[in-house]
Amino acid sequence: MKRIAVVTSGGDAPGMNAAIRSVVRIGYTKGIEIIGVYSGFKGIIEDQFASLLPRDVSGLLEKGGTILQTSRTEEFKEEDVQYKTIEKMKKQGIEGLIIIGGNGSQSGNLALAKKGFPVIGVASTIDNDLWGIDYTIGFDTAVNTAIQAIDKIRDTATSHARTFIIEVMGRDRGFIAIDAGIASGADIVLIPEIKFDIDKIIYNIKEGIEKKKKHHMIVCAEGAIRANELEKIIESYLDIDVRVSVLGYIQRGGSPTRFDRIIATLFGERALSELIAGNSGKVVGIRGNNIVIVDVADAVSKYKKINYSLYNLVEEVSV
Repeated sequence: MKRIAVVTSGGDAPGMNAAIRSVVRIGYTKGIEIIGVYSGFKGIIEDQFASLLPRDVSGLLEKGGTILQTSRTEEFKEEDVQYKTIEKMKKQGIEGLIIIGGNGSQSGNLALAKKGFPVIGVASTIDNDLWGIDYTIGFDTAVNTAIQAIDKIRDTATSHARTFIIEVMGRDRGFIAIDAGIASGADIVLIPEIKFDIDKIIYNIKEGIEKKKKHHMIVCAEGAIRANELEKIIESYLDIDVRVSVLGYIQRGGSPTRFDRIIATLFGERALSELIAGNSGKVVGIRGNNIVIVDVADAVSKYKKINYSLYNLVEEVSV
């Protein structure tokens, strides 16, 4: 292969830029021209291509977001648009595509691979929900951002003896909530995968008050219940001061952590190597301490389970 394109798609994640940098610089050393696609799959449809050289990606390791920009392109789900996308790339002399993104983006990987176009995915989503992969690019940074915010909120919660509900991202999955909850010492963690018992929550808060606890910290994934709704429910049971903080999009941005910078660099290198070797329809990730490739059909269709022992640990250490 002499010409390979790289695109970022779906929600942005800290470390995407580090992966782009890796692809461009390693591609350059191998004599491969790397073409950047701007604005996600929409950029392929609209011919938004540009050649990238090593100096074009200087200073990206520490930079959040994606210099290629991104989008959610609903029309790409249509087969005629997928064929059009392939033709657009072929006209540019592009022989393979690296897709940096999460579940929706890698579904695009699967669609293109089924149509015979060489494509490799790089697992990148703060949701960390791709099957067969322990950690995706951006998850570690998102969790650390949430932890830092919760630590600051705890100061106010303690000073005023309040109950705080902190809503983190996680419409369908509770990976951020579990890790952030454990690392920040939350009293209660609510996730979409497990139906919560409001009576148990009220009992835990009452018991804490009786034990003279100075505050209560509840971390909830947005898909479990919205924080404002939970606030009203708790205040209907207890005469206490409840406050809400919705962390929102701050979890997506910011400089990536050491871990995200390293795995992004490794993922980018492996994705390029797999394309050169003639592989397609795969996603690069990490499992254990090893960089792995996973069939994209499995990555996007199989259900990645949460670690229930970690979830149960929250209750055990909250006494």
